Amino acid sequence: MKNQRQKKILELIETYDIETQGELTQLLINNGFNATQATVSRDIKELRLIKVSTGGSSDVKYKYASNNLSSEIDSRLGNKFKNILSETVTSIKYASNIVVLKTYAGMAQGAGAVIDALDVPTLIGSVAGDDTVIIVMTGEDDAKDFTKKLQKSIKS
Repeated sequence: MKNQRQKKILELIETYDIETQGELTQLLINNGFNATQATVSRDIKELRLIKVSTGGSSDVKYKYASNNLSSEIDSRLGNKFKNILSETVTSIKYASNIVVLKTYAGMAQGAGAVIDALDVPTLIGSVAGDDTVIIVMTGEDDAKDFTKKLQKSIKS
């Protein structure tokens, strides 16, 4: 039952913009699952779901999104993640082993969450401010490759 419920959770967060555990619990109940807020909370933790920004700078909202993405950047960027980056990132540049994403005001946190969700082995870490995400890579070649792949993925 747990596996079926968690599979349904992943399906629901792809279909709906779910902002709270309460909303997710109610959708599970509506779909025939016996769920409590505590159960949903554990499922969210086990599925490693993240919250990403969905609104503009004046109407920021957050929703649950999957953090389980595959190996190449293109396949890692699901449509919703790709949309978040393509709608928020204004430029991507690198210098040495550092990649800098510039975003619209207030959108760097959402873009940073998407970058972190990629789980790129050569990515050491990232820090997001208001309109800038700083990404530290293991080396300059990795930063250059990541920048090119990310630019290509966002444009397509």
